[in-house]
Amino acid sequence: MEQGKNNKRFNPWLILTIVFILGACICIGFLLKTVIDQKNKAEEMSNLVKKTSEGDEILSVVPIESSSETDSSSFEATSSETVEVVTTPEPEDPFEKSIRLMEEAGIPVPDLEVDIPNLQETVNADIYAWIYIPGTKVNYPVLQHPTDDSYYLNYNLDGSKGYPGCIYSEKKYNSQDFWDANTVLYGHNMKNGTMFGSIHKYEDETFFYENRYIYVYTQERIFAYKIFAAYVHSNEHLLYNNTFDEPDKFMYYFEKVLQERNMNRIFDDEIELTGEEHIITLSTCINGKPENRFLVQGVLMNEE
Repeated sequence: MEQGKNNKRFNPWLILTIVFILGACICIGFLLKTVIDQKNKAEEMSNLVKKTSEGDEILSVVPIESSSETDSSSFEATSSETVEVVTTPEPEDPFEKSIRLMEEAGIPVPDLEVDIPNLQETVNADIYAWIYIPGTKVNYPVLQHPTDDSYYLNYNLDGSKGYPGCIYSEKKYNSQDFWDANTVLYGHNMKNGTMFGSIHKYEDETFFYENRYIYVYTQERIFAYKIFAAYVHSNEHLLYNNTFDEPDKFMYYFEKVLQERNMNRIFDDEIELTGEEHIITLSTCINGKPENRFLVQGVLMNEE
């Protein structure tokens, strides 16, 4: 009888095993949900890229049409003398001008059209530009939150929290017109190469010299940057800790970078900086090195 009673007692190890299995199932379910959510967000971004790259409805700029035709009925000649009609030429459209300057400089013009106002209206009002880097997966909208500079580090296009976040700049340090001395854009280093994960390709010198251009589309024009540097840097806040809008301090930053012992650094010596250029910096994390960032920098080429 005593042995039968012992068999009916609760086995604590069995209870612990059940609890462990339930906990493991919950954790696995949570991880699966996170992976699925990230995949869905990535697919949403991919669909946006596809939609933006196709179709007439996303034409970015309607060129200004100028006409030198004169309505002959608007005046009558009062003598036999030839009347010369003087017309004022239409100012060159900034968007068309940016393309002309690219062509004159021998810079390839991407077959990409972006309608920023439409993206603001239909996707997210904080979108103010689009970045495209041939040879990488970078083909995304650029956002800037009006009050929280780190918002798009943790939030997606639709306002949901989590990865992959968005490509973004900080309002406190950069305007939206890309005419700052150094415009810094941030993006996550995603394992699948999306967002800014694929700019790590610039660690390879061959890839660096074969894929040289960064294109930024705004409502007004296209900015074409030629990549001149790719290197590992500290995780310091570039625009807080350095000054770029003064030529001597601009040059001091790069002199300091070149003096650092850095095996993962590529600089194009043929591009000579003076400190008066406009550059763009792409910043992303490095796996296993939270104290460092990987930076890719380009100098604006299509400006007069």
